[in-house]
Amino acid sequence: MVSSSLSVLLAGLAATAKHVRAVSVNDFIAHEKSIALQGVLNNIGPDGSLAPGAASGLVVASPSTVNPNYYYTWTRDSALTLRMLVDELIFGNTDVQSVIDDYVTAQAVLQTVSNPSGTLLPYGLGLGEPKFNVDALIDYSNWLLDKGENEKVTEVMWPIISNDISYVGQYWNSSGYDLWEEVYGSSFFTTQNQYKSLVVASQLADKIGETCTGCVEADNILCFLQTYWNGDYLTANINVDNGRSGIDANTMLGAISVFDVAADCSHPSIQPCHSKSLASFKVFVDTFRNGSLYAINEGIPAKEGVALGRYPEDVYYNGNPWYLITQGAAEFLYDAVAQWNHQGAIGVETTSLAFFQDLYPAAKVGATYTKNTSTKKNTKGPRSKCTAPSADDAFQAIVDAATTYADSFVAIAQKYTPSNGSLSEQFNKATGQPLSAYDLTWSYASFVTMARRRAGDYPAYSWATDPVTAPSVCTASSTDGVYAAATAAGAPNVTSTCTSGVLFVVNASTYYGENIYLVGNTTDLGAWDLSNAQPLSANNYTSDRPEWYVEVQMTAGEYVSYVYVREEDCGQASIYETVNRTLLVPACDESATANSPALLTTDDAWTGAVGTSGGC
Repeated sequence: MVSSSLSVLLAGLAATAKHVRAVSVNDFIAHEKSIALQGVLNNIGPDGSLAPGAASGLVVASPSTVNPNYYYTWTRDSALTLRMLVDELIFGNTDVQSVIDDYVTAQAVLQTVSNPSGTLLPYGLGLGEPKFNVDALIDYSNWLLDKGENEKVTEVMWPIISNDISYVGQYWNSSGYDLWEEVYGSSFFTTQNQYKSLVVASQLADKIGETCTGCVEADNILCFLQTYWNGDYLTANINVDNGRSGIDANTMLGAISVFDVAADCSHPSIQPCHSKSLASFKVFVDTFRNGSLYAINEGIPAKEGVALGRYPEDVYYNGNPWYLITQGAAEFLYDAVAQWNHQGAIGVETTSLAFFQDLYPAAKVGATYTKNTSTKKNTKGPRSKCTAPSADDAFQAIVDAATTYADSFVAIAQKYTPSNGSLSEQFNKATGQPLSAYDLTWSYASFVTMARRRAGDYPAYSWATDPVTAPSVCTASSTDGVYAAATAAGAPNVTSTCTSGVLFVVNASTYYGENIYLVGNTTDLGAWDLSNAQPLSANNYTSDRPEWYVEVQMTAGEYVSYVYVREEDCGQASIYETVNRTLLVPACDESATANSPALLTTDDAWTGAVGTSGGC
């Protein structure tokens, strides 16, 4: 039940963008947190009230089945949700352990399911979604070790973790899709999480006496992570030319996902309190202080929170603020405050000066403001107006200002949360009305983690406390993975099928915003289902040779039928080729590896109608 006072306050929030907030942020968070946690559980099979038909442990992104259809389980959403649930377990909520165990089994099974990325064996290609779930599974494993359940960790948990870590070590330097599954290239969020996953996996392997295949790549990934800094801010995606600024929630959410309260602010994993994170946060938030971009942000003072979206060029659902991102801004600031308090000092660098001057106008480059740990009372009377504040006074002033700033982002989320506490994916940039997928699991999970950080509850296991220096020269290396079905966790005992690589290349002139997909008669090619088709990369595209390509590992020796498809912008129908293509996948070569496959390359040219932009 929603309290009567909150119902009165929030009634009609979906109808108008301007509301008076009579309930404090404290009261709002206290009330909404339980709604958000239950919202997550409602979307997890088999018992979730909004997840009918979902298998045990599968996290449904949203109950929405039309406009948009989000009734799927996504690795990203599921993994970030699990991380929140593992935190809840560690904080003492043992009711969620059975849900976590169901998820573990579900992941073991999913690792063996053939999909458009490939199969688990022999090269792990079926693990093709970006892998973030290992962090949460490792936290759960550490919790189990603390409880003396070593056998469960080594026999059930580690085989699942080992597959994912093998994949990271083998393919970290390959192009992939970003956090939003839109940009093909290299993504800050992915690289940052890949680094953390290898470090925490190595730490767990040492505890249980296992070998961490691929963990040796951590330093190379850490070196690559530093290359996302463009001199002004951390750009979301590199090795891509898509016309975007690179200003994106990707970098803020990345810092949150690797947060370690005990980490030094100079740690090259780029924590929330890192000077580059702070600089990027300011650039990102200030980009949305623009009434012409989001009308609901019009007139909000410069030092208060605003509604935040994914990136300024966003056109999905016409580009709107997201609950999880607006809440994420608050969590980012709570994280930074926690790290400053833990370290007892705040250092201001040229990079972070603009961020700090918003909070404390007297901030100076090179200054270090220290925390006052003295319990003595001030016996000297009030400070003269002509006396500069001491370093400890400045420290507290910055901490207080940052906390108030964080609360102002929560207040924005509060303002546009309906009276029943439900959280959709987005809210309208002009009216504040919730829209897109309703009851979004990720929105709920982000609220719970934000509320925990505000309350001073942090991840229990530190991982970034050792001094680390990123290599000065990056190496584009790879470690062949070792893959096996996690049968003790419930996975079927699959066998290896010899595969050969096919590099599909097609010349297809396209307009900006149009994409090319590959679909065919095999599982690897989506079984004629466009929603499971292979997306092609335009990284080699030039005006002279408009090349799109994708490499696919396929069952050796099989005949394949396939066509290319144009994905149009602005909701226009996709355009299929008018020719049906066939090829014979190369025969089995037992000496081939994923990094040196038997490879057949096509040289196709688009055949059929072409598309035109819808002008949206």
